[in-house]
Amino acid sequence: MTEIYDIDYNALSDERLLAMVGDFIKQHRLERNIDQTTLAHNAGISRSTLSLMENGKSVMFSSIVRVLRVLDLLYIFDTFKPENVVSPIAMMKLEQKKRKHSSKPRGHHC
Repeated sequence: MTEIYDIDYNALSDERLLAMVGDFIKQHRLERNIDQTTLAHNAGISRSTLSLMENGKSVMFSSIVRVLRVLDLLYIFDTFKPENVVSPIAMMKLEQKKRKHSSKPRGHHC
């Protein structure tokens, strides 16, 4: 049975977060049976950079993106998509355009 934990990411150190990213990448690399040299080559980075990444060390973000692209894991960036939020000014303009009252039927006289 898989247990789901609520993780307070704000409470984690940068080092722990980098280690989580490295573990994620390593797990998916191994699941695909790709060695470090091949993945690094396909991502256009050095094998030592990939090794640092998998060991939770600080590397350039662009290197992480390249590795995620090769592993077909860019879907994780869905979390970063901005929501379609209407600005308060636009919301006020929309509210002003809404009908406030019903109109009388045309052509009918009471």
